[in-house]
Amino acid sequence: MEHLLGRIDNPAELKNCTLEELSVLAGELRHSIIHTVSQTGGHLAPSLGTVELTLALHRAFDCPEDKIIWDVGHQAYAHKILTGRRDAFIKLRQKGGITGFPKREESIYDAFGTGHSSTSISAALGMAAARDMAGAHYRVAAVIGDGALTGGEAFEGLNNAGELGRDIIVILNDNGMSIAPNVGAVSEYLARFRMAPGYRRAKRDIKNFLKKIPHIGERVYRTAEYVKDGVRSALVPGGLFTDLGFHYIGPLDGHNITLLLDVFEQAKQLKGPLLIHVETCKGKGYPPAEKEPDKFHGIGKFDIVEGTALKKTGACPTYTSVFGEAMLEMAEKDEDVVAITAAMPDGTGLRAFGKKYPERFFDVGIAEQHAVTFAAGLAASGKKPVVALYSTFAQRAYDQILHDVCLQNLHVVFALDRAGFVGEDGATHHGVFDYSYLRHLPNMTLMAPKDENELGQMLAMALAMEGPVAIRYPRGEGLGVELQRPFLPLRHMKAEVLKPDGQIALLAVGSMVHMAERTATLLTEEDLSAAVVNMRFIKPLDKEVIVRLTQEKRLLVTMEENVLVGGFGTAILESLSDEGILVPVLRLGIPDAFIEQGKPQELLEICNLLPEQMARKILAVWKEIS
Repeated sequence: MEHLLGRIDNPAELKNCTLEELSVLAGELRHSIIHTVSQTGGHLAPSLGTVELTLALHRAFDCPEDKIIWDVGHQAYAHKILTGRRDAFIKLRQKGGITGFPKREESIYDAFGTGHSSTSISAALGMAAARDMAGAHYRVAAVIGDGALTGGEAFEGLNNAGELGRDIIVILNDNGMSIAPNVGAVSEYLARFRMAPGYRRAKRDIKNFLKKIPHIGERVYRTAEYVKDGVRSALVPGGLFTDLGFHYIGPLDGHNITLLLDVFEQAKQLKGPLLIHVETCKGKGYPPAEKEPDKFHGIGKFDIVEGTALKKTGACPTYTSVFGEAMLEMAEKDEDVVAITAAMPDGTGLRAFGKKYPERFFDVGIAEQHAVTFAAGLAASGKKPVVALYSTFAQRAYDQILHDVCLQNLHVVFALDRAGFVGEDGATHHGVFDYSYLRHLPNMTLMAPKDENELGQMLAMALAMEGPVAIRYPRGEGLGVELQRPFLPLRHMKAEVLKPDGQIALLAVGSMVHMAERTATLLTEEDLSAAVVNMRFIKPLDKEVIVRLTQEKRLLVTMEENVLVGGFGTAILESLSDEGILVPVLRLGIPDAFIEQGKPQELLEICNLLPEQMARKILAVWKEIS
């Protein structure tokens, strides 16, 4: 264990460290983060970029009485290590270990649970308002990246904070990146801070003048340079933050601990909303991450020396890569096909599409709500937009899907990647609610492929349809099936009976279809035969096959990698009720709970969704009804 870091059990102990020791601690923290993430995977580059900022915050403030809210939270690994989780850090993102994001149940130092972007300012303002109503005096600071600042909620929070005038500190961690390089006017605005020649010249002239003052020049310079924002506001291009009612300090070197401490100590004396703008290097201290920060934003296990990801040999193509190939194929056939992503060109498989069809590709930044309504505008004008989002992030645009797309019956295709359990990112990122929140929307068609080839077919079908369509598919490798190119649309919205004969019927959707096939094999070994049906469509359901199965089978079993509440199994029960059919139904899916982080296989086991577990449950029910 690192020499100094081994002595830090809580942030208060940082107050006894010298500036030299804090610098040493920064190196030890980086070593610990790099070593652990190389074994567990995680958000490496963001956390490496905030090491000095984290040390300065915990040295200057008195947590947990003072509150620090980390936006998104993927930059908070140093925070976790310094707040009593140093030894637990080796089980980062593992089942039974600590999460990859701040979590209130995990530590009193995690003031607010995070995982999705752009929430920190709103949460911090709420805490500040509660503090003032209670007559308390603790400080509240929100740390938000320039990528997360592109999210609309961040501006809603800034606007309200400026209007309320509460004592709140917003620290803008500006590294020019979110996951991919930032896009949009906000990114350009911040870049002008860094690039404006007039601002830099004036800054240098003021510095030289003030430093000539005998004895007190250095202190006066630091105060004028980093705290008094009146002159600065006249020099920087624009005044976005001051116009919103904030005092503005910066830009500061986010890796200069001495400077950060000096500014934070003085900032604590200021009243009202304050924004401190720091510039950091994403991936700082690990050359491969500094060179390719987007690659190391979120990475699996990797070789530290080589800086290369450790990948399995002979791996099957991922669903994401097949979706990307299918999009290129569709765009070549139809010039109206347009692709939209929310800061995820690589994560959604659309990087190649953007390079080949730049005029038909739109990365709107971390702004899912805007992405959906933007797509609605394209659809209303005759284009065929495909909005590629992670399932968990599509939740952020629920109203836009309902009001702007479904209500107007616009032809927007939603490609929902990372559906089902995503693994080590945990409850904030599991895509296990989309069947439930999409199937009840009028005009929506909702489908899920059993394999990667069917994904390509479903995309072709979706683009040939009218109205809103959503396709949800899992993270990671496909099943290794042959891809039948070109991808042709499915002929009809009907279920696919994979195995017709059996005493019972297993009705499965998406990722659970191949699990149903394995379950059926296990049941056969116990002298219980089972038909297997790939239902394909969650909405509309193939009622014809359902009615037929109830006439032939004595038990229906539904299988889904979605919460049971309002999901596919519920849709089957509603359909049977509408038809006046009484038949035993066993629903297998995710319970009404948030499931922890861990490998997908481990999480399926927690929910009793492995083939062996499902077979045992089915056999037990069969014995009860026989």
